[in-house]
Amino acid sequence: MTKVPVSVVIPILNEVRNLPRCLDSVSWADEIFVVDSGSTDGSVAIAENWGARVVQFQFNGIWPKKKNWALENLPFRNEWVFILDADEVLPPTAKDEFHRIVTSSSEGINGYWVNRRFMFMGKWLRHAYYPNWNLRLFRHRFGRFEKLTNVATASGDNEVHEHLVVTGKTDLLHCEMDHYAFPSIEVFVDKHNRYSNWEARVALSPEEEGGVLQMSRVRIRRWLRKTSQKFPCRPLLRFFYIFFWQKGFLDGFEGYYFARLHAIYEFFCVAKTFELKKNAIMEHKGGKGQIVKER
Repeated sequence: MTKVPVSVVIPILNEVRNLPRCLDSVSWADEIFVVDSGSTDGSVAIAENWGARVVQFQFNGIWPKKKNWALENLPFRNEWVFILDADEVLPPTAKDEFHRIVTSSSEGINGYWVNRRFMFMGKWLRHAYYPNWNLRLFRHRFGRFEKLTNVATASGDNEVHEHLVVTGKTDLLHCEMDHYAFPSIEVFVDKHNRYSNWEARVALSPEEEGGVLQMSRVRIRRWLRKTSQKFPCRPLLRFFYIFFWQKGFLDGFEGYYFARLHAIYEFFCVAKTFELKKNAIMEHKGGKGQIVKER
């Protein structure tokens, strides 16, 4: 098989169910790095059997997280890098499109956005969370993930909502990825419990300079997310945004449950932010464990 001169980075932690499907979708890549965090479920053996280079990542609890660490430390032999999560799958058409891009002599574009199709309860949601653009294919020397906070976020060692920022022009890929992020409600709740830890701590931490996001719709989404934190009834607004504004109601019961679960996630964010604020006030007034009466 003719290999495409691109280096793929796949961050994992116990991804034995997803990894074979993910690796199969990029079998044409010249180089595949699987960046592990001590998996115990056989994921490392699967990656090695596929011919991927497995690298272990040791998290210091703050920064850098896994993807940015990989970009800074892995010995890439290709100019172009593609970031792929283990629960994502590229279509067969990606091979030819990637080959055309990375072998082109054009110097005008340094990064490409790929659209994701969310799979939920065994169904592609054609409206809720669609389109969902992510900057993933880029010339290595021009791209790094933004740093939004320097505090411990209690959300794991992988980037949560940090975006990749590329210096220079970007464009769109024609192919789309399938995203199997939530194979069950249990997985959804587990992931969003960690994501809400990140949301609450970032909301209360000093803001870092994250860089300029190239796509206007992503910048608007980031602005809306930040602005909505000042509004009451955030869970209800999140439900309305997904179910009505994004037309999630056209996705049937799956779209309804998807919107309701995100409203619950928004409530987690609100409640955890309040808890952190209250704990900080208690510590300031009398130290941990001291009960401070509220007026």
